[in-house]
Amino acid sequence: MSNSRCVSRRTFIGGAALLAGAAATPGLIVTQTALAQQKVPPASVKYQDKPNGKQQCNNCLQFVPGSTPTAMGTCKVVDGTVSPSGYCIIWVAKP
Repeated sequence: MSNSRCVSRRTFIGGAALLAGAAATPGLIVTQTALAQQKVPPASVKYQDKPNGKQQCNNCLQFVPGSTPTAMGTCKVVDGTVSPSGYCIIWVAKP
């Protein structure tokens, strides 16, 4: 008697698709993480060192303050340092 097992075409194709999807997933995760960490140049968001009325970096959701209230900080989106009294077109009010 033979101990060979028959695998249906449906089972084989389903397993192959699952394996292919699993193999592609790590690259996708790394790519999305890398894209999420990229910052934009200040010029691309029209960054300026002065406020736009009451809209300024120190009351923006994206602003990360410096060591003192008047020290330069950083932005979660814009590359480099930004002034707490600066402004750009992606300003979002803090809740």
